[in-house]
Amino acid sequence: MADNFMELAKNRFSVRTFTDQAVEEDKLEKILEAGRIAPTAANLQPQRIYVLESKEAVAKMSSLSRCVYGAKTVLLFTYDSSEDWKNPLEDGIHSGEQDVSIVATHMMLEAWELGVASCWVNVFPNTETARAFGLPENEKPVLIMPIGYARKGTVASPKHTSRKPISETVKRL
Repeated sequence: MADNFMELAKNRFSVRTFTDQAVEEDKLEKILEAGRIAPTAANLQPQRIYVLESKEAVAKMSSLSRCVYGAKTVLLFTYDSSEDWKNPLEDGIHSGEQDVSIVATHMMLEAWELGVASCWVNVFPNTETARAFGLPENEKPVLIMPIGYARKGTVASPKHTSRKPISETVKRL
């Protein structure tokens, strides 16, 4: 089983050019379910995922970020700051962004397994996006993720396979 995961993790790459084909509802539901079952701090599940799929919503997101890449569906990931875990040992340390990141990673990998491409995007104005979509004040946008089908001939960036040696990123104490 681990070999299958490692193959999936190694093969997945960010796609920045999508076809006009919409993601089928059954696949979208599986992707959303992968996020629902993802672990979060104290299982508080503060994540909120907005599925932007109307022409108006996608156009609005495209006006806020150059990184929608023509996708017909964009996932907007936020967390509810009144629900995320707060570290009782240090003020200002909380889990919202980490929780959303775990959820988004689960969804990104499930999408790839289903043949649906994605791209993790942080290039958007968080506060302006919250205003544009009328999000509640306690919801904080973290990332957007265009999803869809990669255009024919799309390949991974050469940077995709460039990894530092494990000795540079792992320290044993």
